[in-house]
Amino acid sequence: MTISPIAYDVQVHEYSIRVAGPDDLDSARAVMLDTVYRDFGTGYVPRWHGDIIDLHSAYVAPVRHALLVAVDERDEVVATGALDSRGPAHPPNPRWLAERYPSGETAQLRRIYVRSEHRRRGLARRMVAALLDFVAADGGYRCVYLHTDPAVPGAEDFWRSQGVAVCDEREESGQRVVHFEIPMPVTSSPVVVM
Repeated sequence: MTISPIAYDVQVHEYSIRVAGPDDLDSARAVMLDTVYRDFGTGYVPRWHGDIIDLHSAYVAPVRHALLVAVDERDEVVATGALDSRGPAHPPNPRWLAERYPSGETAQLRRIYVRSEHRRRGLARRMVAALLDFVAADGGYRCVYLHTDPAVPGAEDFWRSQGVAVCDEREESGQRVVHFEIPMPVTSSPVVVM
């Protein structure tokens, strides 16, 4: 018997959110790379974005990780959302933050990206809800964490609407990073696949 919280496919207006399959990985990677180049202005930085290159190893293969995509009516990937079981590392993050959110117990939300022409339609909010369903079904996480670049338009306000800022590195170290804790979802019964 295995526990599989990945039986997720929901319609949102003209979009469908699903667990990424092998045919979705290249398109998901394109959404992510476009975001780091256009929205972040950093371009691809291996130490920050290495997971984007090997999405399968980072999010698909590990049992407690997930990669979701939102597709439009043409089945084109227009948004991504991922989670893994790694807490924030020290360094570069403050030691107390790494201790508060240890790997294995922390579900870290990552790569919640929506193509600009598909924003303001609730996709990011639905992606977060779907990932929180995954967290609840897993049953082994004790907290949900993420960090964001507040210089990206709308990012800080969006995450403040989802959770609580626990560390603003602009105030502490001058870095462009805000760390958030998202409320744990209510634990649901896991989906059992035999």
